[in-house]
Amino acid sequence: MKKYFLTAFLLCYTASTAIFAATVDTVLTFSQSMNKEIPAVVIIPDSYNKQTNYPVLYLLHGHGDNYAGWVNKTDVKSIADQYNFIIVCPDGNVSSWYYDSPMDSTSRYETYVAQELVNWIDTNYSTDTKREARAITGLSMGGHGALYLAFKHQDIFGACGSMSGGVDILPFPNNWGIKNQLGEQSAYPDIWENNTIVGMLHLLLPGSLEITIDCGTDDFFYKMNVRLHDELSYRNIPHTFISRPGVHNWEFWNSSIKYQSLFFADYFNQIR
Repeated sequence: MKKYFLTAFLLCYTASTAIFAATVDTVLTFSQSMNKEIPAVVIIPDSYNKQTNYPVLYLLHGHGDNYAGWVNKTDVKSIADQYNFIIVCPDGNVSSWYYDSPMDSTSRYETYVAQELVNWIDTNYSTDTKREARAITGLSMGGHGALYLAFKHQDIFGACGSMSGGVDILPFPNNWGIKNQLGEQSAYPDIWENNTIVGMLHLLLPGSLEITIDCGTDDFFYKMNVRLHDELSYRNIPHTFISRPGVHNWEFWNSSIKYQSLFFADYFNQIR
């Protein structure tokens, strides 16, 4: 596996001086499982044409945010142009944690993102529909969600990442609306154990997913990300772990998405 401790900005990411012309579509997609329309942002590169099948990066927002967070707070449009892939930013509600909630039948964001939305994107855009042409990542709650969905749906996603991810929910029984999704931890300990990322590593085989994890050393989630790295290493699961100065904020994520986009671009290039 690869372990990088980086203190400098991503040296190999070169910002272009060209004017990027990626198209940002705000779309409404219907979730049959939740019987409602859900918005998403779809960023297509300037090179887009219907004669080419493009890989897709699904990019998840954090707790309290929405589908527009990434496009409003970072320059993800330039990333779509630079690396020539489609970026999809779903709405995961403010606190779904991207679960199919066993407590709330109206909250089925695992089904929505991993099945309904993927199918909608493949139907309405010119995409490469192989699992190897799909990746998923996100920040904080979305970092948890990206790993969770990729681990459970390895037939859908070939690569995954997490930025400042809440990769162990067990220390936070009363935070961020998690108990609304999984019930009280004291009443449903098995459900919590089975739905925390560090408790799901048995689902992985070496090489089954390309994985990248990024977390700042002053982030309140840092120690659990180190633990996840250590557990993956113990199980001989190849992955990239990036540890560098930073806290839980948009300054960190604005650089994180550049690290991770390069990782996924290299991954996608293997199948092109």
